[in-house]
Amino acid sequence: MSLRLYNTAARAKQDFVPIDPDRVTLYVCGPTVYGRAHIGNFRPAVVFDVLQRLLRHIYGPDKLVYARNITDIDDKIMDKARAQGVRIEVITQRYEALYLEDAATLGVERPDLHPHATGSIPAMVAMIETLVAKGHAYAAEGHVLFDVASHADYGRLSRRPLEEMIAGARVEIAPYKRNAADFVLWKPSTKDQAGWPSPWGRGRPGWHIECSAMIAESLGETIDIHGGGIDLTFPHHENECAQSACAHDGAPLANIWMHNGFLNFGGAEKMSKSLGNVQSVGELTAAGWSGDELRLALLSAHYRQPLLWDEALLGQMRGRLDKWLRRLGDVPRGVRPPPPPAVIEALSDDLNTPAALAAIAGVEHDREALLGALAFLGLPGLAPERSRSAADAKGHADPDAARIDALVAQRTAARQARDWAESDRLRDALAAEGVAVEDSAGGTTWRRA
Repeated sequence: MSLRLYNTAARAKQDFVPIDPDRVTLYVCGPTVYGRAHIGNFRPAVVFDVLQRLLRHIYGPDKLVYARNITDIDDKIMDKARAQGVRIEVITQRYEALYLEDAATLGVERPDLHPHATGSIPAMVAMIETLVAKGHAYAAEGHVLFDVASHADYGRLSRRPLEEMIAGARVEIAPYKRNAADFVLWKPSTKDQAGWPSPWGRGRPGWHIECSAMIAESLGETIDIHGGGIDLTFPHHENECAQSACAHDGAPLANIWMHNGFLNFGGAEKMSKSLGNVQSVGELTAAGWSGDELRLALLSAHYRQPLLWDEALLGQMRGRLDKWLRRLGDVPRGVRPPPPPAVIEALSDDLNTPAALAAIAGVEHDREALLGALAFLGLPGLAPERSRSAADAKGHADPDAARIDALVAQRTAARQARDWAESDRLRDALAAEGVAVEDSAGGTTWRRA
């Protein structure tokens, strides 16, 4: 069975042929940790988590090297640290921890590599030096900028004229630029800003150079698949393509480019922090939705299509998940059966999760096939069981743990008796106390939201 993936650069589905089947490489743009990620930010995390599971299934569990970066140096991070009077590490560590906690709630497995931008500064400086030496970048007033005019293929990924791309993006106008579209590779830092030494003075990297340098350092000059949200196509991924090709004598950064669509909130615009129409995973679980219901909702539409996010969708996913849980009954921990071929076939057609969910509906009367399918998709919480939160995030015992355990046990009994009204009542009562409940075939867990 062949794997076909939609390549943004080609605007078509293509057969996936890895550069080296013994070392398949996947890189996904991760979070900038200046605030808590919203549920829309987790669509790529969940989508590419399914892809990495599929690649390991096809090529072998140890044949994939999957990297998802952490951007831990950024002007927004510095602004927040300055406003709170703390070092930037205080901000980045706080929000990275929340990101990983929320990702775990959604069943997202840790990548093999999670490079941090601040850990790859020397690699970034070296790549910028190469670009300057090859005539693709220039220094001006403490900055180093990429010369877009030096790269004939600029715009190939976006497939839009340069003038149109500039008009549609927030391009910084500066007197030291040769061309309006030239973008910053390195910028100067003042004494009170984070900075590192470089041939152009103390400063910090521009956003775009970070991913190119981390990819080259951790995975190689050309990788198999690069993923991220559709909003990153231009300018971020376009700029990555240009600077990497110019630094590596024309070698492409990635053979396949994959982009997921937006998550739209309440039928309006895309979900984003700038628009203020966001919900975090923590807020959603505090409202009574489980991580498994949220993950299922994120997979309910094809990854390239926009996804309307509302309570109606979540309610549908809850009903579907409850039905599957009732069919599974008590499931022992341990080795899971393999996924049904129909599920793999659906996912092998450009990660078609709606078709995979339809295939699950076709085997739901076969308990083993159902279990294998749900485990493969990371549903419903069939990964190793997480702690029941006998301690809070600081490691201190929760004084209400015994009472909450008792309420959770009552709710479990209600579910087993198919008393869904009582089950929902108890879930709501726990949520009102700030307790998030997560159901899985391995049992019910809870944690402080």
